[in-house]
Amino acid sequence: MNKKYIKYIEYIVSDIQKPYFHNMRDNYGLKDNEYNTNGNKIYSENSYGYWSKYEYDSNGNNIYYETSDGYWFKREYDKNGKEIYHEDSDGVIEDNR
Repeated sequence: MNKKYIKYIEYIVSDIQKPYFHNMRDNYGLKDNEYNTNGNKIYSENSYGYWSKYEYDSNGNNIYYETSDGYWFKREYDKNGKEIYHEDSDGVIEDNR
């Protein structure tokens, strides 16, 4: 990565305070479409620093979820929106592909 960008990122990381999401929105101009896609929540954080992030496929299905305490899951769906694969950080895997 370019040293200029590394320096800029380090500055932002040292500058933002909890709650990070609100700080990035209010102080750095984070726009609605940068943290919310198709009405789906992609990140949440509480005042204690606990956070969750979400990813979705083009049909709005939740395909990835991760929390600050280390829990995560991955999912895949068929063309009808039926879950066909699930894997999580507890070691659970269900594969119906």
